[in-house]
Amino acid sequence: MDTEELIEIRRELHRKPEPAWREFYTTARIVEELGRGVDDVAVGRDAIDPEHRTGLPPEAELERWADRAREAGVDDAILEELADGHTGVVATVDCGPGPTVGLRVDIDALPIPESDDPNHRPAAAGFRSEHEGTSHACGHDAHATIGLGVIDAVREGAFSGTLKLFFQPAEEVIGGGKPMAESGHLEDVDYLLAVHVGLDHPTGEVVAGIDGFLSVCHLEATFAGESSHAGARPEAGKSAIAALGTAIGNLHAIPRHSAGATRVNVGVVEGGTASNVVAEEARLECEVRGETTELMEYTREHAVRILESAARMHDCTVTVDVGSEAPSATSDPALAAVVADVAADVDGVDTVLERDALGGSEDATFLMRTVQEAGGLACYVGIGTDHPGGHHTPTFDVDEESIRHGIETLAGTIEELPDRRP
Repeated sequence: MDTEELIEIRRELHRKPEPAWREFYTTARIVEELGRGVDDVAVGRDAIDPEHRTGLPPEAELERWADRAREAGVDDAILEELADGHTGVVATVDCGPGPTVGLRVDIDALPIPESDDPNHRPAAAGFRSEHEGTSHACGHDAHATIGLGVIDAVREGAFSGTLKLFFQPAEEVIGGGKPMAESGHLEDVDYLLAVHVGLDHPTGEVVAGIDGFLSVCHLEATFAGESSHAGARPEAGKSAIAALGTAIGNLHAIPRHSAGATRVNVGVVEGGTASNVVAEEARLECEVRGETTELMEYTREHAVRILESAARMHDCTVTVDVGSEAPSATSDPALAAVVADVAADVDGVDTVLERDALGGSEDATFLMRTVQEAGGLACYVGIGTDHPGGHHTPTFDVDEESIRHGIETLAGTIEELPDRRP
């Protein structure tokens, strides 16, 4: 595929963004492109282990997005394979004897409205999101396109070995990495690459090995009390909101740890019916992170204790659901060195950084650790792109020249691995 074809694919995916586990059109479109000479395509339940899915939306929401994909022309046969949100693809290309190299790209979008400002290039050029309230505000449309471009480049190049492309769903809810890692498709992978565009690095800059992944865990707590008239009989009530408020203050007071960085954030708060009613129910959603998996677990244990203690303090009860989580991971220096050498020769790449810290979380770490624990090497690569708005904002966009930088860096690395054997 030439650059113009790749850009058109990226813009098509950008027009039809789909959130986690609802990537029906995206998956189908990827499968359609893969029909041009891939040896094996595993779709849906064959690409992931459904038992490990987390962050699933309600069934009605899944059906609504499946209907939308059907209206966009997706065939019922593939929608049947993706039913109930079993999205994602693993594509295998056999290029002869040699190592098995995996590349992981994520494909889901975010529940963020896209800017309609005429200065926003997707709006001006006619490829703004057609799904109001949802957008590719983190570059996963570019990631999917890079994956397709790498397959094409490797098939036409001099690589000897097997290439596996992991088109992973549900990264934004930390829900798709573990199901893909547990699918069995990684068992023979010797080297794994993962990629992300941007991350505050400009077009022309490549980070050969990203570290600093914070291990993360999502928590949801529902407090239950007893309602009462707030004026006539306040003493008869048990305020779920009071319990929730106590929990919020104490969550943010969890002691920091001398072994490394930790994070806590309460991001969603809901509850109550009226100002004159003692609230019977309230809920919050929060997350905890740690510089290592152990530090995340330390913070999570404190968080659960605080949530339960806050409920008891106000004579309420609480149900705590531990949701999606991802471990920390480290890029292998030997593999990052190959990436750096290749990137330095890519036309348009003028700066190569050996390392950088992400400072956030990513469920590609499940795939990385699975390969590393089996004796392989893994590396997370950053491809710089000028993005006018920050990640996860309505004005985020990708400099499409960086798509070529990503393809040439990754395909070149894959071709080098049989000879370099880091």
